[in-house]
Amino acid sequence: MHAAVSATGVRKAHGDVDALRGVSLTVDPGEVYALVGPNGAGKTTLVRCLTGTTAPDAGSIELFGDSPDEVAKDRVGLLPQDYAPPDRLTSLELVEYYAGLYDDAREPNAVLDEVGLDAGRDTFYGDLSGGEQRRTCVAAALVNDPDLLFLDEPTTGVDPAGRRALWQVFEDLADSGTAVFLTTHDMAEAERLADRVGLLADGELVAEGTPDELVAAHGGPTRLVVETTASPAAVEALDRTVVESDDGLVFEAVAPEDVGSVVDALESAGVSFDRLTWREPDLEDAYLALADAEATAVESEVVVE
Repeated sequence: MHAAVSATGVRKAHGDVDALRGVSLTVDPGEVYALVGPNGAGKTTLVRCLTGTTAPDAGSIELFGDSPDEVAKDRVGLLPQDYAPPDRLTSLELVEYYAGLYDDAREPNAVLDEVGLDAGRDTFYGDLSGGEQRRTCVAAALVNDPDLLFLDEPTTGVDPAGRRALWQVFEDLADSGTAVFLTTHDMAEAERLADRVGLLADGELVAEGTPDELVAAHGGPTRLVVETTASPAAVEALDRTVVESDDGLVFEAVAPEDVGSVVDALESAGVSFDRLTWREPDLEDAYLALADAEATAVESEVVVE
């Protein structure tokens, strides 16, 4: 069985700027792959190369074993980041238009139901809210029942309830065998949906793995945040790693069962506090650590002419 997406050494330059610098990745059928990274990292350029809307300068790309230009068009769905359909089409008319491009499209009303657009399907696109517009665009990308779905920041502008409803749609698609490739700035979205996450920075894939693997490798220790005006010097006797933050003092690597002993030690040291918050690292912590490390590495590069 071919991978849904197979990319090897993909390079793309915009003038003198290297947008992609040798990106390699695979996505299997039924897998959700989330691509994250800062603005300007090359995420949208990679999506354009993978979908055949932009030709790479070097490297190879296959979708189900075929080139992006040769794969059957009804097997692939795409929701671009910037998509502006005609304002004077209704949601239903827009999805019906895209359904008409395929021989075996899904019923447009059923797809609009699926993305949660219960009302507004007879409203002009330009009169819809931002979230309703985005749901309409998702429906247009789903109407051909694709085997591979590209989603470039799919829930931008969607309210929290609508975002969770779309997440369920994407999870159901993956469960049915559809490969989903999404870009997002929402780490909660990536952590919820993705089987694997890739971090793209400065045109390179600098880390890849399951959310749990990335958190374990790069997320750092657990943190106990103590909201206090005391300085780190006031708790030197506790013999624990502590750093100062805007919220107060942060104790690192504190197990849940040790929180009580830290509280007792604070009280013994005469340190007053307003609140305690214990938290485990998450994907956002891992992302920030990786992005910061990559930015530092780029800044430290020495160019010899």
